[in-house]
Amino acid sequence: MIIVGLTGGIATGKSTASQVFSQSRDVFIIDADKVAREVVSVGEPAYNKVIKHFGPTVPDLLLEDGSLNRPALGKAVFGDSDQLRVLNSIVHPAVRKRTLYLLFQAWIRFYKVVILDVPLLFEAGTEVLCDKTLVIACSAENQRTRLLARNPELSEEDADKRIKSQLPIDVKVSYADMVIWNDGSLDDLKHNVLEVLRTITPGLIANILQFIPPIALARFLYNYFSRSKARRKRQQQKSK
Repeated sequence: MIIVGLTGGIATGKSTASQVFSQSRDVFIIDADKVAREVVSVGEPAYNKVIKHFGPTVPDLLLEDGSLNRPALGKAVFGDSDQLRVLNSIVHPAVRKRTLYLLFQAWIRFYKVVILDVPLLFEAGTEVLCDKTLVIACSAENQRTRLLARNPELSEEDADKRIKSQLPIDVKVSYADMVIWNDGSLDDLKHNVLEVLRTITPGLIANILQFIPPIALARFLYNYFSRSKARRKRQQQKSK
């Protein structure tokens, strides 16, 4: 089983690429946004921690059904780095724990490929769980045009703010093991995604070896520590 971290910028085509991957019976998709919603659903430990910390200061934190009012919570932490740090310290460990559980589920079900669909793959450090990382990228002009077409309620200024709020796409490209440039047609993107899937899918012998527990664990730990080392090196260079 090979674990591929899939990311991109807003409106670059990441979600479409994930849908193409999902059509293969060999592929197991882990959607980070879905996981993040699940870990703060009613009754979950992270849900209780969010209520305990933010309840006193965010009066409209809960909706009528008891679920979190995500826009209100987002507004409460927007521009407040301390509160955002608290929220991330609650949600991110829960997401990682659930992600590891889903990876184990994929492994025991003999999937050949797992796609970790994570918008903030590099920002959150999730790439340390991956064998390979794949970025779906496009030109800044196409990204802006697609975002405005997808979200007509946005002004051009709002669109630019959303794009600039993310890690620049050229930085993600520099971090990635593989890149698909999505400046062509939808058919071009589908073709390129399927070509990547063809090249990364393990052969029969390699796949059998990856389901032998000691080999699978050794491979996972090697990738984890080597990618963690690369991440620390990037952070050190950034801080200089």
